Amino acid sequence: MKTFIQRFGKNILGVLDGFDRIRFRGTRRFLANVAGMLGYLWQRQVLLKDFKAFAGNITAKVRQAAEDVAVQQKRPIVYLHNSAMDKEAWAREVAKRDGIQQGLIGVLKAVECCWSYEVGSNRVAKKLELRGKPSKCLHYYHYFMDPEVGLVYVRLQTWFPFTVHMGMNGREWLARQMDQVGLRYQRRDNCFAWIEDWARAQKLLDEQLRTDWPGLLNRLLAEANPALASVDPHPTPHYWSMEEGEWASDLAFASPATLAELAPRCFRHAWLNFDSIDVMRFLGNKAVTDHGPWGKFAGAVVTDLKRRAEGTRIKHRLNRNWIKMYDKQGSVLRVETVINDPRDMKVYRAKEGDEGGAKSWRPMRKGVADIHRRSAISRAANERYVEALATVDENRSLAELAQAVCQPVTWQGKRARALNPLAPEDGRLLEAVNRGEFAINGFRNRDLRKLLFTKPAKDEPDQRRQSAAISRKLRLLRAHKLIHKIAKTHRYQLSPHGRDVINALLAARQASTANLAA
Repeated sequence: MKTFIQRFGKNILGVLDGFDRIRFRGTRRFLANVAGMLGYLWQRQVLLKDFKAFAGNITAKVRQAAEDVAVQQKRPIVYLHNSAMDKEAWAREVAKRDGIQQGLIGVLKAVECCWSYEVGSNRVAKKLELRGKPSKCLHYYHYFMDPEVGLVYVRLQTWFPFTVHMGMNGREWLARQMDQVGLRYQRRDNCFAWIEDWARAQKLLDEQLRTDWPGLLNRLLAEANPALASVDPHPTPHYWSMEEGEWASDLAFASPATLAELAPRCFRHAWLNFDSIDVMRFLGNKAVTDHGPWGKFAGAVVTDLKRRAEGTRIKHRLNRNWIKMYDKQGSVLRVETVINDPRDMKVYRAKEGDEGGAKSWRPMRKGVADIHRRSAISRAANERYVEALATVDENRSLAELAQAVCQPVTWQGKRARALNPLAPEDGRLLEAVNRGEFAINGFRNRDLRKLLFTKPAKDEPDQRRQSAAISRKLRLLRAHKLIHKIAKTHRYQLSPHGRDVINALLAARQASTANLAA
């Protein structure tokens, strides 16, 4: 975010990078597949014809224990008839009404979808078999006000395999951390409009990544339902995975008026200039440059813009992962990366089950063991996105910006021609160097060759010809001071002046005559 903060630093109070909403999933892995479940039933000496009665008996114990926790603490138990109810709002309202600062707030229960087991007949084999399938069962939501992390919910499935979900908020957790160290702040909803010491707050937020996640999650689960131990006579620990993690980068502005003036430009810039390849690069998809313009990608990239009562939101979705930007509470611009499917991403680790073995780049897991890598990827995605927004604020007229580049110049004793932004060739060149994927690391001659030549080089002489043509274009851009060379590398980056000029010229190329007249 260096360039963006340099441009708007006088208007920005501080920046916070860290988790917002987090949702974990806890499973006993041997119960989460048919083979493991059959082994479990064999250990318990349960026949398939008796499975329903056996499972019903354990379910009754789990349900009773879930409600006993609330009865003993004299907290409400509410059955939900409407799935559209805002559960978190209910929990906060009850906590405020009853003055709950710590401990159980209440329990909600509802019949919801899940994945479970049933026993049915196999007519071909003429025997009973256990099948896993989508189903419905009763779920309990235990809402806590935890002294360490704030508001937490534990969602318990009351039928095999007794999957657990747990949700919390990193910003609420940060508020608890700042209260403990006496750091003053002004909080609005789940963001901070002002903090006494932003650098210290960021250090506290970074400490969350060093949490003993299994220890924390197991403690919260035990508080919600101690009867889960009855499921397995030889309890095995839950495997905890981060099913959804929102990594948010908040830029807090000193003046709501400044953000109100800047935010529409940011949304317009993202809507008009960030294409599908930019989105893929923001989210770290290196296959784009390694295997052609689209790499090996065969999914969908979707961008949508919505204006809501609380503000504007733009969202770029890459399959089940996305990056979005929205304004919050009138003074915070938030960029947020959400990773729901990490399989396309890599982490440097040993093979699972062989912790002392050789390490290599392997697919990233949802498990909490890879949270550090997941947060690093999310942080980098947000930084790339904000860096690509660094050209949105430009108040000079288009004529003033274009005047210099539309005239010949002399550079290093040689004449360089004028640029014609409306000509197809020069327009494609400006679009290529302004791509979001080049915002941080810059671009090379070969990067532009892939974009500006429709056909790859046939042989080595043809490759040298293409390389020379790109070198002449780079020299032209350097002569007009639109790009500069990164020292001791073969890479180039847009200069601040170049960002202003190119962004304005490309916006003019894309604008309709009606918009220009307006």
